[in-house]
Amino acid sequence: MKKEKANKKRIIVPEGCTQAKRCQPRRRQAPVQGRRTPGLPETGLSRKYEILKEQLKSTGSAMVAFSGGVDSSLLLRVAADVLKDKVLAVVIDSPVFSREEIQAAKKLAKDLKVSLMTIKANTLEVPEVIKNTDRRCYYCKLFLFSRLRKIARQKSLNEILEGSNLDEAGDYRPGRKALEELNIRSPLEEAGFTKIEIRKLAKYLGLPNWNKPSVACLASRVPYGQPLNVDILSKIEKGEKILRQQGFSQVRLRHHGEIARIEIDPGEFSRWLEPVVREKAVASLKKLGYRYVALDLDGYRMGSLNPQGR
Repeated sequence: MKKEKANKKRIIVPEGCTQAKRCQPRRRQAPVQGRRTPGLPETGLSRKYEILKEQLKSTGSAMVAFSGGVDSSLLLRVAADVLKDKVLAVVIDSPVFSREEIQAAKKLAKDLKVSLMTIKANTLEVPEVIKNTDRRCYYCKLFLFSRLRKIARQKSLNEILEGSNLDEAGDYRPGRKALEELNIRSPLEEAGFTKIEIRKLAKYLGLPNWNKPSVACLASRVPYGQPLNVDILSKIEKGEKILRQQGFSQVRLRHHGEIARIEIDPGEFSRWLEPVVREKAVASLKKLGYRYVALDLDGYRMGSLNPQGR
């Protein structure tokens, strides 16, 4: 009993919940057996697609946190197919998100003919985010999704959905705890979708960004413990744009003070070694204020700045 009381004291009660009535934990739906989607060749993927549709139908109405990446794009597309006009896409305009990605998300939502709302949310107002501890992601998501929870309540939307997938379950993501506390659902993960399966289904449904490289918030490029500010995030965004303009697809510019550590797909190392490409990229990055530009020989990998052992 003592342990149980201690745990209660540590629970953060999200906006829209009370001590008497806390948000319920995220739910997993029971599998839909024996159903397949005509034209979708893979039985396992077809069944997951049917499970996803049943999950979304059961919500009645929903808000989708929409980043414009392939995960949230697939989620929004299927939600719109199932819920029709009872789905709202919300794009968050924050300094930790690329301006280019925000504009692309808005365009795609318009192309999908889905109701769209854009909200400004300055995560750099949150002291724990600025400090950039290894719990930054938790405080950032708690701040952002608390805003979405308030809007969903005002618009009488039953659920808030986001696009995490099964592959991310093994990565270090403290923000998942905030999603659980706020009862934010992750239907793709609940239905068992991997990233590869998401891309396959997105391609099958004709989404133009089915093969878009993975994108994470700009703060993930800065080592924990180094404080964040708008100038650093803007510098990273401009640097990655420079690298994409040189023909690199999967790009991360890890910011280490005066050093820009570049992560690209190992298959594109040969392009980096082309003198014209390398010299132009290095010169442009130095104009941004970097003194040294280094290519990480391990190549791009998710969570390379995660705490050791996590």
